[in-house]
Amino acid sequence: MAVPAPPTGTPRRPPRAPRPEPVPRATSARVAELGRGVSEEDFWRAVRREGTPLAEPDPAGREDHAVVTFLWRGTDSTRAVRVMPNKVGDPDDPAGNLMDRVPGTRVWHWSVRMRRDWRATYALGVDEGDAPPDAHPGDAAAGGARPCARRRDDPLNPRTLASRWGGEPVSYLELPDAPRGDDWGERAGVGRGTVSVHDVPSRLLGAGRRVWLYEPPEHGGRGNRSAGLPVLVLLDGEMWQPGLGVATLLDNLIADGRLPPLVALLPDSVDASTRWEELACAERFVGFLRDELLPWAAGRLPLTADPARTVVAGQSLGGLTAAYAAVAAPERFGAVLAQSGSFWWPNDTAAEWLTGVIARSERLPVRFWFSAGEQEWVALPANRRLRDTLAVRGYDDAVYREFNGGHDYLCWRTELADGLTGLLARPDARRPA
Repeated sequence: MAVPAPPTGTPRRPPRAPRPEPVPRATSARVAELGRGVSEEDFWRAVRREGTPLAEPDPAGREDHAVVTFLWRGTDSTRAVRVMPNKVGDPDDPAGNLMDRVPGTRVWHWSVRMRRDWRATYALGVDEGDAPPDAHPGDAAAGGARPCARRRDDPLNPRTLASRWGGEPVSYLELPDAPRGDDWGERAGVGRGTVSVHDVPSRLLGAGRRVWLYEPPEHGGRGNRSAGLPVLVLLDGEMWQPGLGVATLLDNLIADGRLPPLVALLPDSVDASTRWEELACAERFVGFLRDELLPWAAGRLPLTADPARTVVAGQSLGGLTAAYAAVAAPERFGAVLAQSGSFWWPNDTAAEWLTGVIARSERLPVRFWFSAGEQEWVALPANRRLRDTLAVRGYDDAVYREFNGGHDYLCWRTELADGLTGLLARPDARRPA
């Protein structure tokens, strides 16, 4: 299929979405006990022992919901604290998600009622008296221009996740029914693959590109290596390997028999501006993946040439580009794993351009596994429209899922495991959704 040329020019930013639903605020029974027989020191002692945020039963009695309480132990200088969970709250309201202070104490608190399968990374914006009097707390942390609050992780929460491009780790929470990232932890007795870093020459990109190469454990033993190893091309490699350590996930899935031994190629996205240029349906970048990266890897390892066993995966703009790569080169990329894909792109008269291309084209020999978060007010509607378009065009094997979360690597890491298993594993080896 001849794919129409994608829109050119400066990449567009996400469209202005409808204002999100109001945050489902709640009241914490634990905080309400302060001054009613529970001293402040006893309160903090219990919080330090349990960790934050607190998860309490739903006062309405719904077993599938919980009250989640974020806390900050302030000082005499604390003027305001803002909670910033991933995609929960209105980004256009810089005074939103503000904590309240229990009078006469240093207890700052903010409670929200959420389903028990919710998970999110989050940060706190804390104004310790060093912001202008008329400034909105949390502006700097939310992307505003004024330095109104310091962005901080949660000192009472030991759970953190890596950030992009060397940023400080971020705190995260997982309610009891949320999917767990257990597959990401190293296990004793599991064979370990090797990870090496290479500078892959590229005429199309104008310069070499750093790529992380994962090779499976030699004693994995499963799969038909004479037919060539399956291949995963995973975009934003600098986050997935140095940041999150995806090699450990692949080791575990291979050891469990949920994946065959495979090779993973993880190209670096370099920086934010390069990422916008290359991961917005750029023909030259797809050319690099197909005509330069895969042949380079095939010169070193026995790779499959079967597009059905070649997965291209990405998140956000990377999810958009993963789908575009399969549409533009289905003879090489026959499996798409797109998470929170930016299918709204490019937000002008050609909005949701790739979905339009699919709608006007015959069905391709490509399988789609894609997902989006329920709190993603920008990405979610576009992902649903792609789902509907694929159904109309006869992609009966396409898998679409929604998770209770935002635009978040915390969610993407478990979705990645499930998507890879769904696309590459034997049906009897797949983990139930």
